[in-house]
Amino acid sequence: MIPLDLPANYPRIRVVQSFQELATTRFADGINALCWPRTLAGDFAEVVERLGSGEGIITLDEARLRRLPVSAAGRMAIDQMLEDRRLLSALDLDPVLNCIYGYPRDENPGPVPTDVFSFHADSATVETYTWLCTYHGLPSEGLRNDEAIRRVDLPATRAELLRLFGGPDDARFLDWLNEHCYDLHYAPTAQARPFSFGWGNLWRIAVECPDSPVPPCIHRAPESGPEHPPRLLLIS
Repeated sequence: MIPLDLPANYPRIRVVQSFQELATTRFADGINALCWPRTLAGDFAEVVERLGSGEGIITLDEARLRRLPVSAAGRMAIDQMLEDRRLLSALDLDPVLNCIYGYPRDENPGPVPTDVFSFHADSATVETYTWLCTYHGLPSEGLRNDEAIRRVDLPATRAELLRLFGGPDDARFLDWLNEHCYDLHYAPTAQARPFSFGWGNLWRIAVECPDSPVPPCIHRAPESGPEHPPRLLLIS
């Protein structure tokens, strides 16, 4: 089990004690991430084993999970994941359960990688949040906002982006950065210490959106591939 590993003396993360508190707490006073820490019963590794080999990202529906020939401990794990999905669905969200064998990577990342392995902020056109929980496999990593710098603000990177854009550093350039999601990706500072979202913990994090009272929570997906176990993830 990968434990919760929050950065010390970091005021942007608030730990809550229930799903109700997780769902109803407003982001304010700089807080941009809420975490409900949990120790979950059940054998999630067995669920992954019974799902078998695969590629890419496989969405798991209830029927497929219920058909798996698992032990009582495996059944507990399945019940837990489906209950979490039910809780989020009751909030009019659209949560999905995924078994992730591997994520696609940028084939030609250029000066700013934009795949999920890069520290980034999620974005939306209206106020919303990202919810996620890793049940098995490597969990997401977070980065303190004060230990991150937008890649587009790094002088060498910005100069290369301007060269690719082929124009001046003006409003049209800013729109171009946004269209390509370059402005959502961050580089850790030299002293940065990324932290783990942990296993079994349910998170709700702020995204980049108009009129947001707080900055977005910066995070990334863990490494994936044959050398890493498949990841069971709930996300909305």
